[in-house]
Amino acid sequence: MAREHTSKVYEQELRTLGDKILLMGTLVEEMITKGIDALGKRDSELARETMRMDRRINRLECEVDELALRILATRQPVASDLRFITMALKIVTDLERIGDLGVNICERVIELSEEPPLEVDCPINKLAEEAKVALHEALNALSARDVALATEILNEDDLIDQHYQEVFEAILRLMSREPTAVYRATRIQSVAKYLERIGDHAMNIAETVVFLVNGKDIRHWNRLHDDGTFPRPRGGSRPPPSNLPS
Repeated sequence: MAREHTSKVYEQELRTLGDKILLMGTLVEEMITKGIDALGKRDSELARETMRMDRRINRLECEVDELALRILATRQPVASDLRFITMALKIVTDLERIGDLGVNICERVIELSEEPPLEVDCPINKLAEEAKVALHEALNALSARDVALATEILNEDDLIDQHYQEVFEAILRLMSREPTAVYRATRIQSVAKYLERIGDHAMNIAETVVFLVNGKDIRHWNRLHDDGTFPRPRGGSRPPPSNLPS
């Protein structure tokens, strides 16, 4: 009887771990959505409200770490359980860093709200939407353990990078012709970099989903060719390599 009870407790611990990760993902996604909304509306109050969410996200990261380490120490998991627990520790790191980037975006929103609007022709709205969608889909893939969706997300990495590069180049052109716009322009460029990094962390989560389900490490396959050279120029999607699990 004691053995059966222990098994049930172990199952509950794993379930609790998964629930905390999904809750953390939900909060992070909400934070990024609100931060992008605050950017579009130049709403400093919304930005301040959004920044306060980071405390709860940080607490959840600590709770996940503590529970995962306790399970490793007391249950000695193997196979898929071990993969899940070790990947949980990695996923919450990506989520916590996304939360930090959300705080960074809100800080720039507050600074920009005190300045005149900056007119610049660049695809920062597209970049924001793509980063938000990548995060949403990565979390969906995690929740559903959907390898096909995770693989599809990885093919969007080039487009996010391309739009970041376009924003960066547009900001440089603006600063070269309008020196008075440098302060505002650098803030916009920083936001673009935060969004690009959010996309990178979403890709990390997608890669983790593939490993979690299939036990295959596909990190860096969409960044380097087998011969060590960099991929083709930015833009467009790239089909997964032949050894990528579908």
